[in-house]
Amino acid sequence: MSLTFQEAKLLETEVTQASATPNWKRSLDITICLIAIPLLLPLMAMISVAIKILSPGPIHFAQTRVGKNGKTFTCLKFRSMKLDADTGVHEEYVKNLIKSPDKPMVKMDNNGDSRLIPGFGFLRATGLDELPQLFNVLRGEMSIVGPRPCMVSEAVEYESWHRERLRTLPGLTGLWQVSGKNHTTFDEMMRLDIRYVHEKTLWMDLWIIAKTIPALVIQVLETKTAPSDSEPETSTENSTVAA
Repeated sequence: MSLTFQEAKLLETEVTQASATPNWKRSLDITICLIAIPLLLPLMAMISVAIKILSPGPIHFAQTRVGKNGKTFTCLKFRSMKLDADTGVHEEYVKNLIKSPDKPMVKMDNNGDSRLIPGFGFLRATGLDELPQLFNVLRGEMSIVGPRPCMVSEAVEYESWHRERLRTLPGLTGLWQVSGKNHTTFDEMMRLDIRYVHEKTLWMDLWIIAKTIPALVIQVLETKTAPSDSEPETSTENSTVAA
C-alpha cells in the first residue's frame, strides 16, 4: 500500500522537518549490524528453511511502512502467517486503538491465531520475525533504536501531535518496547516515542538496547500465561502496535 498524493502532502505539511540523523546514531547502527548479521545468519537460514517447509509461499513479508519525516519504505520481516492471511482486520484494530486511547495495546495474537504458521507464535513473541529489518537498518531506512515503523493506514489516522514521532528514524526496539509495551495505551506509546525523539542520546540508545532482551523475556512469559479464549483472536503480520 502506497501513500496517495493527498496522504503524502498531509504528512509532509504536518511533520516538522527533523535534523539529520546524528553521526553517533548511524555509527552505532552500522557497528551493531556488522556484528549481528554474520552471527545471526545461521539462525536466519534455519528460520527461512522452516518457513519453506511449513508453509508455501515467500520467506519474507514485505510491507510499506512510514519512516522518518513521512517517507515510506519497504519494511522486511520473516513471514509468520500462512499465505494470503488477511491484513485488513488488523488495520481496523489499530484504527480502533487510535480512537480509544485508554485501551491497552495487547497483541491481537496473544491467545493464538489459526492463520499463524505452526510453531511461529514463538517467533512473533520473541521478535525473531523482525531480524530481516537489520538490512533496513543497514540501508539507513531504520535504526536499531526508535519508534516502531507504522503502516500507511495508521499514519493517516494520526492527530497532529502524533506525527511528532515521525521526526526520527523508526527502530527495531525503542523506549516504548522497554517501558511496558502491551500494558500501555496508544497515547502512552505516542508520548514515549515523542520523548525519545526529543531526548535521544548515545547513552539512551545503549540503555534501551540493554533493556530489550529482558523486556522480550517478560513479554514471552506474559504471552505463555495469557488466558486462552475459545475463539482465537484475529491477527495479521505485525504493525506498529502489534510489533
